[in-house]
Amino acid sequence: QVQLVQSGGGLVQAGGSLRLSCAASGISFTLNAVGWYRQAPGKQRELVAGITGPGTTTYADSVKGRFTVSRDNAKKMFYLQMNNVKPEDTAVYYCKYDTRWDTLTESGYWGQGTQVTVSS
Repeated sequence: QVQLVQSGGGLVQAGGSLRLSCAASGISFTLNAVGWYRQAPGKQRELVAGITGPGTTTYADSVKGRFTVSRDNAKKMFYLQMNNVKPEDTAVYYCKYDTRWDTLTESGYWGQGTQVTVSS
């Protein structure tokens, strides 16, 4: 079955950097869209960044210019590089491997989540 395993979260000071990774297994087609989402305490889950199969990216306004989403299809790895992090970036981050290659939808396979805490 499809499994997404995340790594790379942790505690970082404001202005620092983190890279989140998402390793996929059990997928036969490696070019579906991937989304990175986050959920802070008391808030709804929100889309942070996404990348389609061909590599088109999208970002939430709050992270534009600071976060970069990328993928290595050969390795079935997906990444979220977080630079110049802010305390408001504190949340549990999730990767999702979508069911479509050209856009993000409501469906797909989710990683287990990883905590990112930014101290001021």
